[in-house]
Amino acid sequence: MIIGCNGSGLLNARMVKTLFIILIMGLAHVPCTVAQESQDAADSAQNNELEAILNEAALCLSRRDYASALAQFDKLKPQDAGKSEILLMRASILNSAGRAADAKKIANGIISSEPGNTEAMMILADAAAIDGKDRERRNILEQVIKADPANTRALNDLGNISLGAKNLKAAAGYFDRALAAEPANGEALVGRAIVHRYAQERRKAEQLFNRAANQYPQWARPLHERARLYKGAGFLNDALIDLDEAKKLEPDNYWIFMDRGLLLMEMNRKQEALEDFSLAIKLQPDVFIAYVYSAGIKNEFQDYAGAEQDFAKLAKLKPDYYFAFEGMGMIRMKNKKWAEARDAFLEAYKQAPREYTYALLAAVCWMRAGRQTDPKQFLAQVMKTVPRDTLEFSIFRLFHDLSGDVDAAVKAEQEKNLVTKSRMVFYLANFYDIRGNVSLANRYYLLVQELDVAATIEWQLNEWILEERGIGLRTGK
Repeated sequence: MIIGCNGSGLLNARMVKTLFIILIMGLAHVPCTVAQESQDAADSAQNNELEAILNEAALCLSRRDYASALAQFDKLKPQDAGKSEILLMRASILNSAGRAADAKKIANGIISSEPGNTEAMMILADAAAIDGKDRERRNILEQVIKADPANTRALNDLGNISLGAKNLKAAAGYFDRALAAEPANGEALVGRAIVHRYAQERRKAEQLFNRAANQYPQWARPLHERARLYKGAGFLNDALIDLDEAKKLEPDNYWIFMDRGLLLMEMNRKQEALEDFSLAIKLQPDVFIAYVYSAGIKNEFQDYAGAEQDFAKLAKLKPDYYFAFEGMGMIRMKNKKWAEARDAFLEAYKQAPREYTYALLAAVCWMRAGRQTDPKQFLAQVMKTVPRDTLEFSIFRLFHDLSGDVDAAVKAEQEKNLVTKSRMVFYLANFYDIRGNVSLANRYYLLVQELDVAATIEWQLNEWILEERGIGLRTGK
């Protein structure tokens, strides 16, 4: 038996506990002669002790407490601790704890004395997966199925690798071979169903998901994957039913909450979606994707403090995701934290140097945070990359020279691209605001609203300014 989890190559506590029971049964003594009764009693006590230790290790694994599970193995007597079956269990737990090097050492030791031990080979494959050595992992798995063509664990792993590479034909072949060897194999049923889903063979996919769900009613994955099928086909309520049940079965699965949140967003139930994204964040606070959606919903619900916190965490977890710095900059700009907003926009511009809007927003905040000439050197560098015959260049030159507003206004009036016009008019309004001409600034802020190009950063910032000043369509003035 191989220790595994959902085709991922990592340990599953339920399967480990099953292995423990089988192992214990195998270690139990068989009846023998009366003369051996005293030895039998000693063996029975030893087996009871072994069973207690392994059961305690299994309980630790059910809590994902790998350190405590490994500590249980240290309590074993040397004659038990050195058995191949025990060593394989320990190596699997080491892999799950991220200690791939230690797991490999054990597996290689077993293989040196038992070259055909496919379970030890699977330990090496798992360790290669943890180390990100995909080619090595595939090579080991292929060796396993060469030695044992019906090894469903290896076949499923190869099927999932092929799925990840979008090689549907190869994935289908591996999963079909696993099902031929073991028709009720849950991993193979789900994997083959996913291949059908990718191939738009929805009915075939549903049939296999149904089989897996019926055969393994306490397993969340068939329901989770079937929900993705239903969502893709537009059956949103059916998808939600499956995700609700999957959530009950596996309440600590990050991706179930993520998929449920995305589904609820599609159903326009954003408050509930936010709750799921928040739960996902609690489960895995160092995974960035949930913060993206959480920040977006909080921003829409005008929870700007909460959104800023999410953007800040997102920026820390994934510094190359410049939209996080954009979000932080916007909220800080709204709150008149000019220097902090400037720094956020400068970071966004550093990562996306062709997004001139970040450079202009940084300049606006820079001027508001100090002297109007402070960003002059920065603007001079940016202008070298801006096409000279564009409205954008005229706006950059306006902020650099602090003059030429009439020429910039004329160019803005003549601009044919509505998105560009709306954006640059916003900066023209900011220029007048910074220079103290509030009346003219308000006139251009209102023009941005009138142009009605809502899908821009400038639009949202403009709406906040108009709302604060009590003018525009929202206030009826």
